[in-house]
Amino acid sequence: MIKASELKKGKVVLHEGALYSVSDVERVSKGNWRSYLQVKLKSLKDGRIIDARMSVDDRVETPFVDTKPYQYLYHEGDHFVLMDEETFDQIHVPGDVMGAGDKYLRGNEQVTVSMIEGKIVGVELPNTVTLKVVDAPPVMKGATATNQSKDATMETGLRVRVPPFIEIGEELKIDTRTGEYLERAKG
Repeated sequence: MIKASELKKGKVVLHEGALYSVSDVERVSKGNWRSYLQVKLKSLKDGRIIDARMSVDDRVETPFVDTKPYQYLYHEGDHFVLMDEETFDQIHVPGDVMGAGDKYLRGNEQVTVSMIEGKIVGVELPNTVTLKVVDAPPVMKGATATNQSKDATMETGLRVRVPPFIEIGEELKIDTRTGEYLERAKG
């Protein structure tokens, strides 16, 4: 059992007798009323999404989830191919379980796969990834980090707001939880 305030995207919970994956959590505070959580839950059985309202102090049951590191290899059709780093066995993960993985993964990154009774119920991406800029407006003279930002397209197709001094070909660190630019990649 965990507090509802500890829920995060990708967590598997038991809600009203069924298994769900948390697809979104939003904390709502209105004036001097008590704050609550508006949670979107995706059924692991049939894929339907329900909305649930929870108090921040509510207790939520979490089933035993087996987690194991896998290496992301490539995207094939509507599936992602992952490899067990110990046995080198490959598994195919459906796109809806992988979430936004195609926007952040370019190959060879380590992800954490969550399974319940051998069924894949979630994939947790690394918190940060390094991606190369393939398209961005040209650098403007006199542009500094305090000026406005611009849109840049990464090699996976992800669009990110970056400082104006970022150029095509640079490698950037991106936060997979927020989709925001963090810094230039060292190297």
